[in-house]
Amino acid sequence: MKTIAVLTSGGDAPGMNAAVRAVVRTGIYNDMRVMGVYNGYEGLMNGDIEELSLRSIGNIIQRGGTVLRSARSAEFTQESGRLRALETCKKFGIEGLVVIGGDGSYRGALEFSRLGVTCVGVPGTIDNDIGCTDYTIGFDTAINTVMEMVDKVRDTTESHSRCSVIEVMGRDAGYIGLEAGIAVGATSILIPEFEYDFDKDVLGRMQNTIVTGKRHFVIIVAEGVGDAMEMAKKIEQFTGIETRATILGYVQRGGSPTVRDRVLASRMGNEAVRLLRDGEESCVIGVRNEEIVHYPIEEGLAMKKTIDVEQYRMAYEISI
Repeated sequence: MKTIAVLTSGGDAPGMNAAVRAVVRTGIYNDMRVMGVYNGYEGLMNGDIEELSLRSIGNIIQRGGTVLRSARSAEFTQESGRLRALETCKKFGIEGLVVIGGDGSYRGALEFSRLGVTCVGVPGTIDNDIGCTDYTIGFDTAINTVMEMVDKVRDTTESHSRCSVIEVMGRDAGYIGLEAGIAVGATSILIPEFEYDFDKDVLGRMQNTIVTGKRHFVIIVAEGVGDAMEMAKKIEQFTGIETRATILGYVQRGGSPTVRDRVLASRMGNEAVRLLRDGEESCVIGVRNEEIVHYPIEEGLAMKKTIDVEQYRMAYEISI
């Protein structure tokens, strides 16, 4: 394989640039031309592509976001869009494609691979919700960002004996909420995977800690669970405790990636190119017990991931 390309698709995640850097440098080390595709699958259809060099991707490992930019493409979900992208690949001589993104990006890679272009998926999403891997690029940075932000909010929460309801990202998955909630010592952690009873799991837990002398509270709520503003109003109404809601929003996606994200992204980017070099069929990369693994795309997409029930139980017990 002489020419490969790399793109980032879907939501951006800290560490994507480290993966791009590893793809480019591993490719060049193995005597390949490496093309950078801008704006995800949209750029692949439109030919928004340029050859990358060792120096063009220098000084990006520490940067958040993605220098290749990202976009969601409705057109690429149609065969006509994928055929346009195939013509672009022929024009630039692209034989293999590294796709950095989440499940939606993987589904696009699966369909595109059926047209004859070998695709390797690299898991990049802060949600950590891809079934074929223990860990996704960007997750560690995101939970550290949440921890730092909540620590700052907690200072004023404690000073004024308040309750703070903090909404974190996680429409369908509660990995950010659970791990960040444990890290900040949240009184309650509400995530999509577990049903909750407001009276028991929020008000009841607050009352139980009040009798032991606790005077300030942090409630972590994943965005897929409920409205933080409404919840704050209800808490204040029923308890009389001054309560404020804070929605962290897109701050969770930004920032310089942590060591863990930089190193893992580098390992995955390197492995993606090695798989292409060695003639591996289209696949997705993951990490299991800290070892890099890969699966056929269809198999990887079929895998399911569930929240760690024991970790949730532990969080419940130690937040009294």
